[in-house]
Amino acid sequence: MNTKLRCILLDDELPGLTYLKMLCEQIPALELVKTFNQSAALLQELPRLEFDLCILDIEMPGMNGLQLANVLNGKGIIFTTAYKEFAAEAFDLNAIDYVRKPFTRERLQQAIDKALQRLSPQVEARTRPYMRVNTDQGKTLLFFDQLLYLTTSAVDSRDKEVWLLDGQRMVIKNMSFAQLLAVLPPQLFSQVNKQEIIAISSIQFITQDEVVTKLREDNGKPKTLLVGDAYKKAWLGKSSSGE
Repeated sequence: MNTKLRCILLDDELPGLTYLKMLCEQIPALELVKTFNQSAALLQELPRLEFDLCILDIEMPGMNGLQLANVLNGKGIIFTTAYKEFAAEAFDLNAIDYVRKPFTRERLQQAIDKALQRLSPQVEARTRPYMRVNTDQGKTLLFFDQLLYLTTSAVDSRDKEVWLLDGQRMVIKNMSFAQLLAVLPPQLFSQVNKQEIIAISSIQFITQDEVVTKLREDNGKPKTLLVGDAYKKAWLGKSSSGE
């Protein structure tokens, strides 16, 4: 699983591009995807490029770096330039950093550290499986490794109450079990009955009629789920296989 920042470089001056590439290859947090020395070449490949961060020069023939940054909507941008007069425009574009040439590896590292802070949520979303849902707390990403248990809401059967690893509980709005099971990895989750789904990691042991979990009720007792008749064959298979 790749947790590095995927990075592309653009500089129309080949010596500067070569130097920048050399420095980036010395920074462990970066995965260098591709380098470009023309804006047109980058734009041509843009629909097929997967990256988090673009480090680009501002002064270039044709489309300059400021204009190109407007096209790279949603991507992290670090500008490099020999000219200080572009700084205000760069930060108006919400650039992560503005690095004056000539720069050192240490100065580039500072810029990358800023990029890691800003872009870590989207890198985490890319590297950890998740689903995007509407909840009683607004739209959010629910990472599968944080989900322990899902049950039909006692208030509205269209909604599902979710127990999370950090002890929080929230309600997924207007989502059926069929929709949930379509996105939840089957090797990590299984439906116990018409109203409950459990994470396999939350199971303590299984009997013919019950699933005893590692979860605790409000009174401190282990949470026990009844296995529905329609699900017993599948759950007995899990029990015999040692899951």
